[in-house]
Amino acid sequence: MDTTLQDPLVGQVLDGRYRVDARIAVGGMATVYRAVDTRLDRVLALKVMHPTLAADSTFVERFIREAKSVARLAHPNVVQVFDQGTDGSYVYLAMEYVAGCTLRDVLRERGALQPRAALDILEPVLAALGAAHRAGFVHRDMKPENVLIGDDGRVKVADFGLVRSVDTVTNTTGTVLGTVSYLAPEQIEHGTADPRVDVYACGVVLYEMLTGDRPHGGDSPATVLYKHIHEDVPPPSAAVPGLAYPLDQLVASATARVPDMRPQDAVALLAQAREVRAALGQDQLDAVPPQAFAADHRNISEDRTSVIPRALTVQRPLPVNEDEDGVHRTSLLETPPPLPSRRRAARSRRGPLAVVVAVLLILGVGTGIWYINSGQFTKVPYVLAKNQVQARKQLSEAGLDLGKVKHAYSDTVQRGTVITSDPAPGTRIRDNASVTLTISDGPETVQVPDVPGRPLAEARARLKKAGLEPGMVTREFSDEIPKGSVISTTPGAGTKRHAGSAIALVVSKGSPVDVPDVTGEDLESAKSDLEDAGLTVKVASERINSEYDKGQVAAQTPAGDSQAADGDTVTLTLSKGPEMIEVPDVTGDSVDDAHKALEGAGFKVDEDRGLLGLFGDTVKNQSVKGGQTAPKGSTITIKIR
Repeated sequence: MDTTLQDPLVGQVLDGRYRVDARIAVGGMATVYRAVDTRLDRVLALKVMHPTLAADSTFVERFIREAKSVARLAHPNVVQVFDQGTDGSYVYLAMEYVAGCTLRDVLRERGALQPRAALDILEPVLAALGAAHRAGFVHRDMKPENVLIGDDGRVKVADFGLVRSVDTVTNTTGTVLGTVSYLAPEQIEHGTADPRVDVYACGVVLYEMLTGDRPHGGDSPATVLYKHIHEDVPPPSAAVPGLAYPLDQLVASATARVPDMRPQDAVALLAQAREVRAALGQDQLDAVPPQAFAADHRNISEDRTSVIPRALTVQRPLPVNEDEDGVHRTSLLETPPPLPSRRRAARSRRGPLAVVVAVLLILGVGTGIWYINSGQFTKVPYVLAKNQVQARKQLSEAGLDLGKVKHAYSDTVQRGTVITSDPAPGTRIRDNASVTLTISDGPETVQVPDVPGRPLAEARARLKKAGLEPGMVTREFSDEIPKGSVISTTPGAGTKRHAGSAIALVVSKGSPVDVPDVTGEDLESAKSDLEDAGLTVKVASERINSEYDKGQVAAQTPAGDSQAADGDTVTLTLSKGPEMIEVPDVTGDSVDDAHKALEGAGFKVDEDRGLLGLFGDTVKNQSVKGGQTAPKGSTITIKIR
């Protein structure tokens, strides 16, 4: 059944600007709608907090934190937040609208993905999280539901509602926020979160993309939590035979149960993912997965962001051995320990190869050609993420020369290390050939232009021209800055920022206007008073019962005696008149019983004792007889004798 038609917000205009067209999704904290910004005539997503939560300061704080956090990121793979505001009981975020589907939709429809497709999705996700981690934030709720895939193929990370600052203490006494299937062991045991919990979740997501199923299942969330703490994520090739070994290593690195054994953040994991991609052949990248696992046995609660009790905690994972120099090794491609099955296969191949070589030598036939064809070629070594000195040494050891050295900006590859090589790693190349390297110069930095005092459209254009992105817009009253012009930016003018960073803008609402209180007035008088004050009037479609007569103003938003900007909209709700209810018959009752009966029915009570009733305790009569109706909340006078 289409419940969109029953949603009271569909068809409404929030804050006099955002027309709500359709409901997209409903979560535990908010509902997401497709809407149109009537000022800029653009489609966007409107995330509206459930009104029942708007009175809870904790939820509102988390909601606003999401807006402020995302506004600081401005990354092409992060769903952007344009605006934040309130309209009556509604607290909302205006966000970028991505037409498409979620990764969860893709996995449900297609099951396991080819390794190339899995890496094509993983890499932009890690780029987005890497930007968040380097900006000092942890997402804390990475899962396929929060990965959006646009119709144009763009991949974006959404829902930063649980975001936390890296340097914020996040351990809790009894609960942890998150989604059961993607929680890292330290989140479950201690409630703590740093960038490595996002790395762990991405490892689980990668496993799920490669196999079509999550690594840890169970009959209850408690079982899944237990497995996260006590069991390693299995190699994907155990579920999908034939998957390349470097993919197993990538999943194992990201999902190590001991945090220190994982890459330190998403940027480091991204470098490993690119290293793995370069190591795989075309056939390995395009390997067709078998029929996807059916996920119907999973409990739907495993997909939801939940408040999870940590009373399920048991003993901690065992410590992990270190190398002799005490350094944990995380490289995926340098001296990988071969799987036992591969060792046996290597031994089994040595025998036939030795026999072939011996026969060729004995016969003296073709040995010259065999030697020349194998000896003149080598493969380009894997020098990605190495510095120039390390890369030159590896190339030299492979019999190759370092050719041209180019430089390029990079938001994800550390300054001074290799971004790419030409030819690419693993490419077959003649001995003594040269390899061109591209070295990272780190993120490109630009200066924030001076835009305060300029109209918003001009300020946005200047930011884009400088290589920056206009970020979240908030509005404040100002007696000095004209309405619609910029008051300030964050960061301020002259500050250097990475190219593409978002700059938050504070825009003037002009001088404040005092909103007159028009409740109780008839509609024409109320409209006249508000328009005289420079405000626009909107009448709500629904009417409510109130103490005021039918047709009079029962409520207004914003309320009377508050402040608004010149031209802002005031929504008026008209009265249907008071609700009429039956009056209880209390004649002959005691005064206390009469009070209880009348007040319980919704009336106020007044006593008329007169001279004779000063010491009486019995109701002689009442101003409205029992059985008749009177407005709810009105006063019933009882005469006492």
